[in-house]
Amino acid sequence: MKSRQIIAIVLIALFVVSIGYVSLFRQSEPPTKPVKPANKKETKQEIQAPEFNADSGYYFVKKQVSFGPRVPGSKAHSNCGDWLVSELKRFGAEVTEQKTVLKMFDGKTVPVRNIIASFQPEKDNRILLCAHWDTRPFADKDPDKSKWNKPIDGANDGASGVGVLQEIARLISNQPTESGIDIIYFDVEDAGSTEFKNPDVADVLNEKFISSWCLGSQYWGFNKHKPNYNPKFGILLDMVGATNAQFNQEKYSLEVGADIVKLVWNSADKLGYGQYFADREVEGVIDDHYMISRSGVRCIDIIDTRPQVSAMGLNAYAFGPYHHTHNDNIDVIDKEVLKAVGQTVMQVIYNQ
Repeated sequence: MKSRQIIAIVLIALFVVSIGYVSLFRQSEPPTKPVKPANKKETKQEIQAPEFNADSGYYFVKKQVSFGPRVPGSKAHSNCGDWLVSELKRFGAEVTEQKTVLKMFDGKTVPVRNIIASFQPEKDNRILLCAHWDTRPFADKDPDKSKWNKPIDGANDGASGVGVLQEIARLISNQPTESGIDIIYFDVEDAGSTEFKNPDVADVLNEKFISSWCLGSQYWGFNKHKPNYNPKFGILLDMVGATNAQFNQEKYSLEVGADIVKLVWNSADKLGYGQYFADREVEGVIDDHYMISRSGVRCIDIIDTRPQVSAMGLNAYAFGPYHHTHNDNIDVIDKEVLKAVGQTVMQVIYNQ
């Protein structure tokens, strides 16, 4: 019995000692670190773009109009082009020009001068902004038929888009964007066919009619200013300054760049300009963006289109009452509309 008691006492002692060692070991362990949650995908904070100055944008529109109708080949066209180039250079852009001679729908030749301004040309990641700077040689929608052969001022149809982009050029010269920016002013956009001049080329479904427009951007599409030029996307501004403007989502823009349209229209809505940028699709417009996209560069159009119900369908539109008339003068320009478009485009390009 005695030996059994001794063995039992020894076993108990060993058990107590082992518990003590375990306890001591546990106390010496570092405290358990909490498990880090899985890294969430960081959302890039949106950059607030510089303030678009509507007064300055309006000045750039008015200055163009002061030269007179900018019909290719005219003195007003030449003088205005020289001024645009000098201003872009003053803003620090690398400016190149494309000059050629092309044939219009009526067989007449016309000089073409595309003006290209590149900011931070060394960057590969680029965005294209564009507008046309010529004015229509005809006022073929004017109520007064005696004025049909007289060129228009083109305050909205031409000068407004350029005016907005001139102000953007001024701003990005002071505060550069992360992406390189190319601004192109296309020439001879608005010299397309008119029924009173050539009825055979006035059918909007006719390829001859389509190709009679946007001669400058068509030429650029085959002769880009840089080999293998491939920006992330392009935005065309056309008729972006008239009172009561409505910028609807145009069919050809949606076909090539629905994501770009969404980006631009969402940006406008966040900035409080939803009353101008409507979430509504309209039929396609033959404009510079159409020719640019044909050349392989995705480009959308911000253009004033007034929806209407017609035989064409629910997505039909009409341009503003000023369109291709002598009423397209400086009086139709609304600074608030220039601001809405300019600030929206700025917000987009500063967040790319």
